[in-house]
Amino acid sequence: MTNSEQMHLTVQLSSGYGVEPGGWRWPGENPSAFVDIETFVKAAQVAERGMVDAFFMVDIPGTANDIARSQPQTSLDPIVVLTSMAMATERLGLVATMSTTFNEPYNIARQFRSLDLVSKGRVGWNVVTTGASAALLNYLPGLPSSEHKHARSREVHEAVVKLWGSWPQDALLLDVEGGRFADTGKIKSIDYRGEFVTTKGPLNLPPSPQGMPVVFTAGGAQDGFQLAAASADATYNNPYDIQSAQRYWSTLKNAMARHGRKPEDITVFSGIITSVASTEREALDRRAALDDLADPDSRVAYLGYMLGIHLDGLDRGKAIPQDLMARARPTPADPRSRRAYELAKRGLTIRDILAHGPINYHPVALGTPEQVADLLEAWFRADIGRGFNITPDSGLTALTDFVDQVIPILQRRGLFRKAYDEPTLRGRLGLPYRNG
Repeated sequence: MTNSEQMHLTVQLSSGYGVEPGGWRWPGENPSAFVDIETFVKAAQVAERGMVDAFFMVDIPGTANDIARSQPQTSLDPIVVLTSMAMATERLGLVATMSTTFNEPYNIARQFRSLDLVSKGRVGWNVVTTGASAALLNYLPGLPSSEHKHARSREVHEAVVKLWGSWPQDALLLDVEGGRFADTGKIKSIDYRGEFVTTKGPLNLPPSPQGMPVVFTAGGAQDGFQLAAASADATYNNPYDIQSAQRYWSTLKNAMARHGRKPEDITVFSGIITSVASTEREALDRRAALDDLADPDSRVAYLGYMLGIHLDGLDRGKAIPQDLMARARPTPADPRSRRAYELAKRGLTIRDILAHGPINYHPVALGTPEQVADLLEAWFRADIGRGFNITPDSGLTALTDFVDQVIPILQRRGLFRKAYDEPTLRGRLGLPYRNG
């Protein structure tokens, strides 16, 4: 298997913690990780030790969830965090979300180019709109319509790419003897005027070794899918099973072909949660214990919604009673409910049903390192778009388990690199130099 046929991996620790809301309380994790830059830097170094493509940071600039008992969804500014990571690593890619809903094109272009230069070409921009009112109302007087957000997003993305291209690679001369710093005739204003954003340009910084940052998008929403098909370099997908991952990739390839693009022009990163332990039973117990540290009652209630029955007051250590199961049906409103129904029909306890992760936002790979590697290999060989975004369950310790225990298995199987073969993120994803 050649390097081009190997899988790609990004990893993330939302606000310094894992995906499970009780992770901040897990033994060995840092309860104050969301404001501790050392936790993020250590995570970057662990990820680089595993030859991971990139560390990915989501961002919601506001308090978007109840933090009375749960960790915040996001915290420190991603650009600040990734700059610290860049100085502590040499090859790890650094991908940050920055919303097009309330940020101006010049700010986005300048911040990401600055980070791309600091890191010597290892940066990616995840292009998203924002739906959380807690974030929107920090910037805007009211909540914009979906149509407004997506129309503005298209303009912002277009303007940012034009700004990146306003300073070509050969414009920086640094001719000390001749006294010529730059060829200003090649550095052009873009004079971008849209309905929602305006920027004159040019950008005040030259390109990085990869040209411009890799453009990522969240491909689940229609606008993100259209950007992925038309021009994005990578996209994040949130499949609920292997079949939905295959359908997404097949649909995306067809859409890309209509734009004259080839499958190798993009990498799809499918979201996977990992829970690694010495046995499958231990992994299930680990996940159940994480549930207990958060809000198990709300999770039980949502499971009941998925099955169309009320589970209030039932012993979570026992199976759902047969009389209730006789009335249970997977709700068509949530495609994950079919998985929940199948687990319940097997007679698993409520605690174990939840531990398997049917109500989680991503599928859960749990068990021994070999079992987690088996799931990733099965998905990868099923042609789902070459990549995974790994979110560990508890935090830094769980990320370390994945890197030190699962990645070596993938490497032995020839599924993942043993060394970084390209210095830039764009090169690592098999993409050519691009600037604008």
